Amino acid sequence: DVESLLAIADLILLPSEEEAFGLAALEAMSCAVPVVATRVGGLPEVVEDGKNGFLLPPGDVEGMARACLDLLADPGRHGEFRTAARQRAVSHFDTSLIVPRYEAFYQEILGA
Repeated sequence: DVESLLAIADLILLPSEEEAFGLAALEAMSCAVPVVATRVGGLPEVVEDGKNGFLLPPGDVEGMARACLDLLADPGRHGEFRTAARQRAVSHFDTSLIVPRYEAFYQEILGA
């Protein structure tokens, strides 16, 4: 069960070279788990660099490791990132917001 694993996670590391949307990041953030990820695909739409996680260039292994260690070494900042991650997930990607947008989009393209 992903939710039970995320409930005990301190952060999630996504060193993707390619990423369509970033659903794994969004799932983590909805469980108040900060994300350290690469700046590819849709991840910059989900993760706010320096607010609820960190975004680094693909292949920057040292930078990703440093970001993880720095965040985990600062409990106050880690707590702020956890809160911000959850807030971002709920305020921008909750189904109550997304579903009506998709419905309106489909109605528009279908000419309804």
